[in-house]
Amino acid sequence: MRAASISRKTKETDIALTINLDGTGKADIQTGVAFFDHMLEQLAKHGLFDISLKCEGDLEIDCHHTVEDTGIALGQAIKQALGDKAGIRRYGHAYVPMDEALSRVALDLSNRPHLVWNVKFTIDRLGEQMETELFQEFFHALAQAAGITLHVENLYAENNHHRIESIFKAFAKSLRMACEVDGRAAGQLPSTKGAL
Repeated sequence: MRAASISRKTKETDIALTINLDGTGKADIQTGVAFFDHMLEQLAKHGLFDISLKCEGDLEIDCHHTVEDTGIALGQAIKQALGDKAGIRRYGHAYVPMDEALSRVALDLSNRPHLVWNVKFTIDRLGEQMETELFQEFFHALAQAAGITLHVENLYAENNHHRIESIFKAFAKSLRMACEVDGRAAGQLPSTKGAL
């Protein structure tokens, strides 16, 4: 079982997180930001990852630290759960439609973190608390901590809820693909460098 647990405590947040990459999509997520919880539940469900996450953050200030630090902790957990990455597919990609919205995500578990973010929102906030600009912060923190080269694009959308939900679902599908064990490459590291 490829699983990991992360505890991260700062003056701004206190996070306890576990992930099982070979799960069934179970989610127990409590960040105090309802819309963010909903998106993280999409990640678990569509990636078939079991995720348990509790974050107590300084929401009296705003959501920034909660969202960014959750990205860091989740990235650390993914990296730890993958171990030496022997036998994985390494690359993943997905197009996901949601009604009128279509998003594309492609990623590489390369240990070379980079984020390309081609997403434009037409409103500043989703739900009562979640500022739309924080989604980029989340994916940037996650990519940095996990060592993922991550390309995220919303090709078109009218509804901002559909826009970001299609992105989270596409990321989930892409990450699931990249983490899967390739039966033809059992035990092999997917790199000509000999290291990831």
